[in-house]
Amino acid sequence: MDDIVLTHSLFCPPSGPSLPWHLLDGATFVLAAGSPPARWEEGSGLRRKRAVLAVLLHFLETYKGLLQEEESAGKVIKELYLLIMKDTSLYHELEDEIIKLHQLVETVELKVADETPPPNKQVKPLFRHFRRIDSCLQTRVAFRGSDEIFCRVYMPDHSYVTIRSRLSASVQDILASVTEKLQYSEEQSARGDALILVTMASSGEKAVLQPSEECVFTTLGINSHLFACTKDTFDSLVPLPEEIQVVPGDTEIHRAEPEDVANNLTAFHWELFRCIHELEFVITCSPASAGRRETANLELLLQRCSEVQHWVGTELLLCEGLGKRAHLLKKLIKIAAICKQNQDMLSFYAIVIGLNNAAVSRLRLTWEVRDGGKFKNLFRKFENLTVGERNHKTYREVLAKMKPPLIPFVPLILKDLTFLHEGSKTLLDGLVNVEKLVSSGGELWNRAKYRSRPSVSLEMEASPSQLQTKAYVRQLRVIDNQNLLFELSYKLEPGSQ
Repeated sequence: MDDIVLTHSLFCPPSGPSLPWHLLDGATFVLAAGSPPARWEEGSGLRRKRAVLAVLLHFLETYKGLLQEEESAGKVIKELYLLIMKDTSLYHELEDEIIKLHQLVETVELKVADETPPPNKQVKPLFRHFRRIDSCLQTRVAFRGSDEIFCRVYMPDHSYVTIRSRLSASVQDILASVTEKLQYSEEQSARGDALILVTMASSGEKAVLQPSEECVFTTLGINSHLFACTKDTFDSLVPLPEEIQVVPGDTEIHRAEPEDVANNLTAFHWELFRCIHELEFVITCSPASAGRRETANLELLLQRCSEVQHWVGTELLLCEGLGKRAHLLKKLIKIAAICKQNQDMLSFYAIVIGLNNAAVSRLRLTWEVRDGGKFKNLFRKFENLTVGERNHKTYREVLAKMKPPLIPFVPLILKDLTFLHEGSKTLLDGLVNVEKLVSSGGELWNRAKYRSRPSVSLEMEASPSQLQTKAYVRQLRVIDNQNLLFELSYKLEPGSQ
């Protein structure tokens, strides 16, 4: 049942009914029938009703708050709930299930009485768009498509408007808000000056978003921004100045202790990891089911992984002194080692990948500053752990020895699920491929075990210096333009190969 409830969207056609509707189809006859037909065996009616209730309870327990995002699912659950309540007078034996169902329905806020308008939701700042200390120090909570956020949309002259929008808003909705803010007239749109929404990366790469696209906020790159312009001004768009003007200088990492940086990385990444629902993995690895629900929390963690990788190169390549740069290199290797001890394999992997960036690995003089070979040998061991040989065999063996809580290297989970989904047939002779269903569900429930225990409490004081390190770790400023990273690298060591 675990596997069916969690992976059903892989086996249901995108245009077909989802599991709640299948539940309703099977339950309407069983529940609405009242007394069981004469052809049923004695006690069969109660058993069938218990079976329907068992699936429904498991479905609610698994998805809980996510059901608020799918209006059709909520309606089905309400209808089922009403059918079940009508049966309680006939089947007193179902009392325990009814109580549990009522508690779960209340938990997911599926009202069965008169509809009442939902309370105003707190506006959440999306952490990639706002670098405010007060928001970055707050504990990260899960994002939902119905959440409202603030976002900046830039103009060709780099002025901007700040709009308030649902996280799941379509491009058309975003443009409508921008148009209203700018007091853009219908006459201008009629003349062919209609606004289009564009994503602009720090490298100058840009793409036009289609009006029907949704949830675009969480799919932006690390240093990507939204621009609103007309078709005539599209070619003139250039990145924001702060994305292409780099000023070398010391940051908090030069002052902070490796343990403090590593512990804050682990603490923040645990907050992000625990916000992800297993369903987000299912949707991401299955294009056919995309669009049913948003995958904001998974997208944000994947972007954070990329952000940490670029952060490593950014800090090293903005450090101009050879001795100081070599010291920073050793500190980053030590941070990776502590993250591994913390069972934060996401940070560990990201730092090692960042140190293997071609713009960093070519810095021969930096890597060869004498330290007795201790850190260089340690890094070689880390490289062997992260290489993809034999399907990441070494990493998987290390991960298997760890006990929850732990943070896995999430991109590898997606790789495994995608391979499983695309490499196995969904249907065999018109029937569900049970082996694929069980394997997919098993992969996801194994990942859920990583969060089955609360995170280990890392000892971090609430001193001003600790808060400064925490803020630094949670709002990293990085260069994600590989060409710019190479320019900095060749400026530091022109002759390195």
